Amino acid sequence: MSEIEIRDLTKRFQVKEHTVTALDHINLSVEKGDIFGIIGMSGAGKSTLVRSINYLEQPTEGQVLIDGVDLATLNDKELRKKRSEIGMIFQGFNLLEQKNVLDNICFPLEIAGKKKKEAVQRARELLKTVNLEEKEKAYPSQLSGGQKQRVAIARALATNPKILLCDEATSALDPQTTESILQLLKEINEKYGITIVIITHQMSVVTRVCRKVAIIDNGVLAEAGDVDKVFEDPKSDAAKELILEKKAEYLPVEDLKADRKIRIVFQDNSSYEPLVANLILNFGKPVNILKADTKNVGGKARGEMILGLPEGEELQNRMIEWIKERGISVSEVRGDV
Repeated sequence: MSEIEIRDLTKRFQVKEHTVTALDHINLSVEKGDIFGIIGMSGAGKSTLVRSINYLEQPTEGQVLIDGVDLATLNDKELRKKRSEIGMIFQGFNLLEQKNVLDNICFPLEIAGKKKKEAVQRARELLKTVNLEEKEKAYPSQLSGGQKQRVAIARALATNPKILLCDEATSALDPQTTESILQLLKEINEKYGITIVIITHQMSVVTRVCRKVAIIDNGVLAEAGDVDKVFEDPKSDAAKELILEKKAEYLPVEDLKADRKIRIVFQDNSSYEPLVANLILNFGKPVNILKADTKNVGGKARGEMILGLPEGEELQNRMIEWIKERGISVSEVRGDV
């Protein structure tokens, strides 16, 4: 049984005279102990989806089940108890500025009725987990962004949740700090077996730590599956756009002249031969490398290239088949990336 089950979930908002559909018939399952990524561009509906998981947003239609329990069937007291099993961290950290680090972590425990001594002991255990033991007396204003997020993670873990929701938790952090926070989340998942759901607009975050991913596009589930499979062979336009990750410093592929463009992904079982050189030698025609990159996908290096093929559909198709025969994933690239 899945720990989180989302069935036909729809959420509509009334904005003046208009009805806005933020989520449209979403179906998702998250297994216990998984690290699950939900990714989409700004305004795609992913934050509404994560807030629906703990019923901060109640669905217009559909169901959210946690451990097989439909949250819609719970009364207020039961819902509060179920929410205590779901921790949450945010982009803005949401720490109490007037409280020091130790008291910030103790706060949810005190609300839950724990004695001060017991709360302090638990908070200090968690400070060790997030490597901030020496900062227990510091105030949020004295911390870096990464340190603040570590405190927020410790606070979210204080009540021993079964699920941890991370809503754009690394978006305000620099790349090096992002890497350290993602590594911490991975360690927490392995140490405590907590199910982690990561909401992000960055494919690099998903490929770094997530095992499965759902791609939300304008409130609709565009694609879902194993991260390595989606990265290797994206089916939806939304997945292709997120995986190719448009960057200002790159020229749009449409501006790089080629009759036909393909994306190839090197896998573990890919041949180690010099592919592009041998492709050119085999067919006697030039092939342009328009873009090349290496990404961390689930802890493994995945190389990708965008190639510009020469003119002639029959020749292009033969080249593509030749590449596929070598165990390399090939997909078409169109337009601006």
